[in-house]
Amino acid sequence: MTNTNKTNVQSGTDKQLREAIASTDRPAKPNPLSSSLTFASRALLRIKHVPEQLFDVTVFPVIFLLMFTYLFGGAIAGSTSEYLQFLLPGILVMTVSQITMYTGVDLNNDITKGVFDRFRTLPIWLPSALVGALLVDTVRYTMAATIMMVLGLILGFRPEGGLAGVLGALILLLIFSFSLSWVWTTLGLIMRSEKSLMMASMMVIFPLTFVSNVFVDPETLPSWLQGFVDINPISLLVTGVRGSMHGAVTWEQVGWILLASAIITAIFAPLTMYMYRNKK
Repeated sequence: MTNTNKTNVQSGTDKQLREAIASTDRPAKPNPLSSSLTFASRALLRIKHVPEQLFDVTVFPVIFLLMFTYLFGGAIAGSTSEYLQFLLPGILVMTVSQITMYTGVDLNNDITKGVFDRFRTLPIWLPSALVGALLVDTVRYTMAATIMMVLGLILGFRPEGGLAGVLGALILLLIFSFSLSWVWTTLGLIMRSEKSLMMASMMVIFPLTFVSNVFVDPETLPSWLQGFVDINPISLLVTGVRGSMHGAVTWEQVGWILLASAIITAIFAPLTMYMYRNKK
């Protein structure tokens, strides 16, 4: 048999094999939006089957708000009602900031279980797994904020900025929280275990949230500590959220929040993507 005949026979065999494996055309490659939404639905299904993971956005905010309002309100402000007007925006920021770590925790779990390697072999837009998880995180942040606001209104919180001020505060909070999530995704790719990641994140989040203007006016702090509080990004966010809710926010405050969010995202988002593509 000549080489030409051998080639024709081989091509015919290959054609029959392809027809036997797939009788229809291969589906089109999913676009970035479609694949991101698919991973977002995966994260939502995980919440559906393990609802206990919502404790951090349902139970903990309630405990924090009630505990600090009624334990320290009278001592700090002389009245729990007055202290609530000052405290609630700060507690809201603190609570949402603390749950930003869970995107990194989920990513770390996927790496540990080997799911991460499977995702990287799929014919999809590579960052879609991260983007989908971050989209679901915005749902978690919104849930936590809604619960806090409803409870605050029941307890006597009255935002002078009205509905527009509350929505503006929520937008600022979501923008900053989205940027902060990139920090934990970076650490999620570095840390060897979920516990080490949570420990590292707590070592960062707790000093930032407690050494800030969440609970007290910075003017009551020692002068050497006021300098750190003034440049603390959590303090900048609390100032903007508090000002928006009470109708006293300024463009300067909004600008600082957006600038801090842009800097964090510009540093950690590309770093996460680089490490995500080259993780071994």
